[in-house]
Amino acid sequence: MKELKEKIFQAQSEGDIASLYVLEAQAHETFDEDTLMAYYANILDLALERLTNALENLEKLDMNEVQDFATLRALYEYAIEHYSAGSVTDASALFEVLSGLSNDDTFSEAMKVHRAACDTQIPFDDFIDEYVDMAATQNGGKFYISTFKKEIAQ
Repeated sequence: MKELKEKIFQAQSEGDIASLYVLEAQAHETFDEDTLMAYYANILDLALERLTNALENLEKLDMNEVQDFATLRALYEYAIEHYSAGSVTDASALFEVLSGLSNDDTFSEAMKVHRAACDTQIPFDDFIDEYVDMAATQNGGKFYISTFKKEIAQ
C-alpha cells in the first residue's frame, strides 16, 4: 500500500493523469470508498487544470497524446456523472466544451450528440436505451459513447 501511495503521489505531483488511470485497478483493490473518491477528485482537479490551460492558450487537445487523452477521458466521465445524476444543464455545457476541445472529429461529433440529448431533456437511461448502440460502442474500444442507433430530433 505504501508503494502504491508513493506512485500515486508522484503521478499527482507531476500532473500525470495517464499514470493515475494506469494505477486505477490497484487503487480499487487497495483503497476504501472515501479514499477512492479522493483519488478520482484528484484526477478531475488535474483535468480541470489542463482544461483551463488549453482554453487560455486556445489549444485543442490531441487524442493521440497520452496526457490529453487522459484529460479528455476524465472530463468526459465528469460530464457523464452530471448527466446520469440529472444535471442536464451542467452536462450540456461540459459536452459543448468537450466538443470544441478535441482535435478528434469523431469525439467532437459524439459530444454534440450527447449535448443534444441533454438539451432536449432526454433522461440519461433513455439516452442509453434508445439512442446508444452499446454493442458497437463497446466493440469500438473508445472510452466514450461513440455509436448511436438514431438521431436526436432537435
